Order: sequence, then structure tokens, then C-alpha cells
Amino acid sequence: MRFQAGSYLLAGVAAFILVPLHLARADTPAAQRPGSGPTAQSALAAEEELARAMRENDADGIARMLTDDWAVISAHGDVAEGKDIFPSGIRAGVLTRKTYEISEPRVRVEGNTAVVTTKVHLTGVFNGKPFDVMERVSDVFLWKEGTWKAILTHETFIPAKSAG
Repeated sequence: MRFQAGSYLLAGVAAFILVPLHLARADTPAAQRPGSGPTAQSALAAEEELARAMRENDADGIARMLTDDWAVISAHGDVAEGKDIFPSGIRAGVLTRKTYEISEPRVRVEGNTAVVTTKVHLTGVFNGKPFDVMERVSDVFLWKEGTWKAILTHETFIPAKSAG
């Protein structure tokens, strides 16, 4: 590539500005990258990022993926609201996940809304008691300001006899 006199400085400045931006973008989860758009692929990336945060007991990571008014309908039928439900339980030591493995994803996107349903194998300790369950989990995501945020989660137990 040939540069005209004086353009080395311009090229150097451009590289100084663009390379860090590119590297920052590469480290950003796909669900958070500007321009990735509300697609099935970016919705699945958001689900995978939420699953990673759940699996790693990353309270801050979970909270980042949820809207302030997020709600969960538990597999027991209870309803809870507020994005700090899981993070506060993790921080207090009430909930510790050992496993959070998702499979069989089903993604549907309509405009700026996505529904991602997965099969989840979940193990850990809740209130001092170990658990090992299979669930179907549906997360409803809203695309806003260039990212997916979960607004609702619905959990359903899969009975052990049909978990396979």
C-alpha cells in the first residue's frame, strides 16, 4: 500500500483509534455488540451469555442481562420480580449453581422481541440443600439500545422419567 507524503501520520492516528475499538468489540459478547441486530443468532448469543453467568455464579453478569423489571415464573409456579433476585441469592450464599448446561435451543424473533427456549440441566445448592433438576426454560428478550435484555423467564420441571 502506498501512502502520500504526510499520510504516515494519518495512518498511525487511524490505527491508534481503530485498533482499540476493534479489540474492545471482539471482547464484547455478541449479544452486546452494536450492529449485531435483533437476530436469532444474537438472541441465542444472549441466552448463552446468560447461561454462562448462571453457571459461573456471576451475580453482576446475570444482572447485566436482565431488565430492571425482569420477572421469573419458577418451576414451582411462584412469581418473583426484579433483576436482583438471582444475584442477591448468589451474593448471600443462598444459591450456588454447580451446573447450568443448556441444550436443544429454540429461538423465535419477532421484531425487537425474542423467545429462546432451552432444556437446562441444573445442579447446585439452594438453602443448604443440593438439587439436580432438568427444566425447560423460556426467556423472553427485548432488543433495546443495541442489546438483548431478558424481561421474563419461565421455568418448567422435566420429570426424571422423561428427562432423556
